[in-house]
Amino acid sequence: MGAPGKPLLLWGAFGLLFLLPGCQRVEERPALVQRGWVMGTSYLVKVTHLPGGVDPAEVRRSVAMALAEVDRNMSTYLVDSEVSRFNQSRSTDWFPVSKGLATVVAAALEIGRKTGGAYDITVAPLVNLWGFGPEGRRGEPPPSKEIEHVRRRVGYRKLSVWLDPPALRKEIPELQIDLSSIAKGYGVDRAAQALERFGIQDYLIEVGGEVRTRGERPGGGPWRVAIERPHRRGGIAEIVPLSGLAIATSGDYRNYFEKGGRRYSHTIDPRTGRPVQHHLTSVSVLHREAMWADGWATALMVLGEEEGFKLAERETLPALLMVKTPKGVRRLATSAWKALFTKGTGSMDRIYGTSGRRSPGGRFTKAE
Repeated sequence: MGAPGKPLLLWGAFGLLFLLPGCQRVEERPALVQRGWVMGTSYLVKVTHLPGGVDPAEVRRSVAMALAEVDRNMSTYLVDSEVSRFNQSRSTDWFPVSKGLATVVAAALEIGRKTGGAYDITVAPLVNLWGFGPEGRRGEPPPSKEIEHVRRRVGYRKLSVWLDPPALRKEIPELQIDLSSIAKGYGVDRAAQALERFGIQDYLIEVGGEVRTRGERPGGGPWRVAIERPHRRGGIAEIVPLSGLAIATSGDYRNYFEKGGRRYSHTIDPRTGRPVQHHLTSVSVLHREAMWADGWATALMVLGEEEGFKLAERETLPALLMVKTPKGVRRLATSAWKALFTKGTGSMDRIYGTSGRRSPGGRFTKAE
C-alpha cells in the first residue's frame, strides 16, 4: 500500500485534473467556490446553484467543519487524534471511537478481506521501514530479517471494529493503523453530506485528488474530470463525465527510489512486506461514495494488473487500469467501467442498485 500520512495524501492531488469551460459567461459561473487546506492537502468545493435563502457563509462553515472533524479524528500527524490515541494505546480492550472512525475502519477491513490482505490499514510500520513514511527516506532496501520482524506487527486480522457502539480493538499492543488511503475519500463524503443538508443538488468536491460530484456543472451537463496520463505530467489519459459519482486515482510513478538498477515503489504489498513488482502504474475507480472509491483504488494498485483486474470484475467495480508496456501505457477498463460510459454519462444504479452502496453488514465486523 501507499505511504501513510502526508506523502500519500499529497499524491492524490496529482492523480486527477479538472477540466472546466475556459470562457464561462458570468451567469454560468459557480454560485459558490470554496478552497482550503485539510489532511495535509488542498480541497476544492464548487456549487452550481444555491437554494433560495441559503447563506453562502454558513455553507462554507459547514463544509470546513465536516472536513476538520475527519482530520481531527483520523490524522496520524495530530498526536491527540482518535487514530493517534488508539495507536499509542497498549491495551487490547475495546477502545471507544467516533462513529465516523468506526465506519472507515469497517470499510477498510471489508476491502482487506476481499483482497486477501493486499489492502491493509495496519501496514504503516512496513512503509516506514522502506523509507516512505514520516520517519524519513532511505536509499536502499532494508535487510530481509528486519522486514520479517516488522511484518509481525502488521495484519488486518489483528484488528476488529464494533459499529454500535463504535469501538476498535487490537489483538497485539504494537498494532497501529493509518487511514491515509481512505480518509480523504470519507472526508469528501462528509463534505457532500454537509452540502446536501442545505438542499444543494449540483456540486463538485475534491480533497487531495479524490472527487465526488452531483447534478450539473455551471452551464449544464455533467462535471468533467480528466485522469492524468502516467509518466507524463499534465498529459490526459481520459476525460470522464461524472454526475452522482465519485472517483479516486492511485498510482506508483512519483514516489520511489532506485538501487542497483532496480526501482522500489512506495506501494508496499502487506502480504510480502516489499514494494510491488508488477507493471500496473495507475488505477481509477468510480463509486457512489468517495470513501469506497479511495480504498478500492489503493487496493487494486497493490494487487496489480492481473489480480486487480480479476477482482474488480468479480466485484463489479468500474475501474480503469493503466499498465506499463514496452510500447507505452496500455488502458484496461473493466466491464462495469465500459457499461457506465456506453451512453456518455452512466448511472451507478445499473451496477449498485438505487442505494449505490455495498458496505459491511451487521453491527460487528471482524477480520477473519
